[in-house]
Amino acid sequence: MSGRLFKSTVIVGGNTLISRVLGLARDIVIARFFGAGAATDAFFVAFKIPNFFRRLFAEGAFSQAFVPVLAETKVNDKDDLSETKALIVHTIGTLGGFLVLLTLLAELAAPWLIIVFGPGFYLEGGEKYDLTVQMLRITFPYLLLISLTGLAGAVLNSFGRFAVAAFTPVLLNLSLIGAAIWLAPLMDKPVVALAWGVFMAGLAQLAFQLPFLARIGMLGWPKWGQAHAGVRKIMRLMLPVIIGSSVLQINLVIDTIIASFLFTGSVTWLYYADRMVEFPLGVFAIALSTVILPTLSRQHAESDPEQFAKTLDWALRLALVVGLPATLGLFLLAEPILTSLFEYGDFAASDVSMAGLALMAYSIGLPAFILIKVLAPAYYSRQDTKTPVKIAIKAMLLNITLNGVFVVPMIYFGMTGPHAGLALATGLAAWLNAWLLWRGLQQQGLFQAQPGWGKLIWQVLAGLIVMAGILMWGVDAQVIWSGWEWTQRVSQLLLWIAIAAAGYLVVLLICGLRIADLRTK
Repeated sequence: MSGRLFKSTVIVGGNTLISRVLGLARDIVIARFFGAGAATDAFFVAFKIPNFFRRLFAEGAFSQAFVPVLAETKVNDKDDLSETKALIVHTIGTLGGFLVLLTLLAELAAPWLIIVFGPGFYLEGGEKYDLTVQMLRITFPYLLLISLTGLAGAVLNSFGRFAVAAFTPVLLNLSLIGAAIWLAPLMDKPVVALAWGVFMAGLAQLAFQLPFLARIGMLGWPKWGQAHAGVRKIMRLMLPVIIGSSVLQINLVIDTIIASFLFTGSVTWLYYADRMVEFPLGVFAIALSTVILPTLSRQHAESDPEQFAKTLDWALRLALVVGLPATLGLFLLAEPILTSLFEYGDFAASDVSMAGLALMAYSIGLPAFILIKVLAPAYYSRQDTKTPVKIAIKAMLLNITLNGVFVVPMIYFGMTGPHAGLALATGLAAWLNAWLLWRGLQQQGLFQAQPGWGKLIWQVLAGLIVMAGILMWGVDAQVIWSGWEWTQRVSQLLLWIAIAAAGYLVVLLICGLRIADLRTK
């Protein structure tokens, strides 16, 4: 079982890696052409609002509620899958109808949405606020398109077609790159081209997945399904999961609201820092979560608690081995990474320093973000949505409290980088979320640690010590990196990442850890 999961995780992670690399290229292009200022702050808020709801509907609440119900239906519908297809078409019709209504309301309420998500823009007034409203009206329909894309991807994943959904985000990156390079020069307000790039990407992503859905015989005409038993069950599960599975997104929105009151550029600095954390989170953690949710759901439906516990144990081991070195690398290489990728054109060295502070703060929470992606599916696969809600509320309250504890004194005393306090609060709140999820699974007897954890921990710690020594000894300060050409920056960055990763892996091998240990048990 673990061998097949490992292969599926590699497939999803590999396709996601392509998307994330193009995502970095997208961010490099945006930074080079638009820098960090009022225009980019406006776009990132206008993009963040539908993106926030996308995380809820496409990757959060909907996916976590839909996949377990779909798995249960498949287990009970092995003959012709007619009930499975009926569930899918009724879910498409219901979700699509709801999102059409939500989109129409958002188009009308765009000025008020900006007041909620970016109140500082409203109080500041002028072109920045008006520009954000204009772009939100262009970007918000992306929510409808990408949510239906997410539904199609969840169906494909449940049928073992992981690569298609993992590759789909590539189209968003290509669309935004094309909009920045070719469409922006043709517009009176160049940054508005990015909003149109988001809209066109939604159309392309949905159109890309539909043929694959038809190929497995699960594409049908959407039907309104409020009376369908499976749809009603999904709707009951979705409401609490909206909070439980999306605490990270809610925390990021809170950060954006507060950042809208800080120095111009704060929203952009936080965006680029978050994008760097999202790279390992997307390539590895989301890939792992995508693979284990259908598996855990099936094992629960088949009443197989032993395999359920082993699958969870395997995922946590993989999270430890991959997540901790990624965290250490982001923390120690924060400014070299940002300098190599973004310090060109209108994106200055001072922007790198400010974004670097946020990245170091966010990276402290990266292992917790990864653990949440592994632990939360263990609840959702069992259709337990209440427990993660209670945990999410506690983590959210801690995040809000820490925002005040960190940011207010930094502003009062005139300290550098109050936006980094927002990132640190988000990371620490994620640790509380992850710990409470883990403790709950242990108390319910759903997670039993398999033999070998003690040995694995000291193996990883030894590798991290060597990795930290390599990076602290060999990597120069940002001021030196800023003086290099882009080719030297990128080559040096890749070199030191490769050396540090090699040092980590060599220590693991010397200490007795093998890839086969993570692939099978």
